[in-house]
Amino acid sequence: MFLIFDPVYLALAIFGYAIMFLLASTVAPKVAGRVAGKFSLYTSMALLLLLIIGMSAGIIYAIISLANLTIDLMALVFFVILVNLIIYLISPYMINMSYGARPSAELQEIVNKVASRLGTKAPKAVIVDSPPNAFAYGNFLTGKYVAVSNSLINMLSRDELEAVIGHEIGHHKHRDNLFMLLLGILPSVIFYLGYMLIHSASHNENRAPQLAILGIAAVVVSFIIQVLVLAFSRLREYFADTEGVKATSKDAMQRSLAKIHFFYYRYPSVREEIADSKLRALFIYALVNAIASPFVTRADIESLKRQKVSPIQEFLSTHPPIPKRLAFIDSLRF
Repeated sequence: MFLIFDPVYLALAIFGYAIMFLLASTVAPKVAGRVAGKFSLYTSMALLLLLIIGMSAGIIYAIISLANLTIDLMALVFFVILVNLIIYLISPYMINMSYGARPSAELQEIVNKVASRLGTKAPKAVIVDSPPNAFAYGNFLTGKYVAVSNSLINMLSRDELEAVIGHEIGHHKHRDNLFMLLLGILPSVIFYLGYMLIHSASHNENRAPQLAILGIAAVVVSFIIQVLVLAFSRLREYFADTEGVKATSKDAMQRSLAKIHFFYYRYPSVREEIADSKLRALFIYALVNAIASPFVTRADIESLKRQKVSPIQEFLSTHPPIPKRLAFIDSLRF
């Protein structure tokens, strides 16, 4: 059975996304406002990670304890994990084919120098055919890659390009691809457990209310955890920006982000292409809402820092808004 045609599945998905939008527009901004500046980046990541794992473990334990899990439900959990792992293993091959990734000796030399500055092994450098962007990908089978589009190479100065590459190497250095894969599995597993419990309720008259309530609770928690996973992803982007600054300078990192940011507003069709991409979580730039300018000056960057950000857009994104990334870079002390 295709789940997308199941009215129960569709209803739960719509309900869950409504919960996400509600959290992103009301609760999340208030919580973020209260805790902003109270913790360091590292402490924030540690606390958020504990919250994600704690909530996930709690709801899964409740399901196992109260619902008397059957083999079918355990098989579902195994299936979700297996699918995600398969995607993780084959995705580098798919990316290479989709983007026409090809090695570049010149780019590899730059990547080698930046990696040396950051004290880590250099990943493979490839050029891809896409709008201006860069991303890190790979696994233990294929090795690690840093991909940079031709258009981005032509757009950036040498130090700006090195800053972007430093950011991408930072993702490899921090093992972000694997980290986010493992965390991303949790809300999926919990959602499908909730879905199966609600289905089971219709076949179990004695325990129908209990199973239905537990199933709905699991669905709600899965979307709450998804919001937390997105928040964790945004923190990892700040973490990667730190590596870009270490590899070059605050100014170079800010200029590179601002240039990419301004470009996408000038070309809406390209902006939509990036926003709709299934790989947008990999890109150095994913939140596309900017002002148009063909050049980037310090005044442009200062103006960009003061731009207001939509809470819904921010809290449902894998990347922090550019104004906040620029302000974060200013706050860095080494």
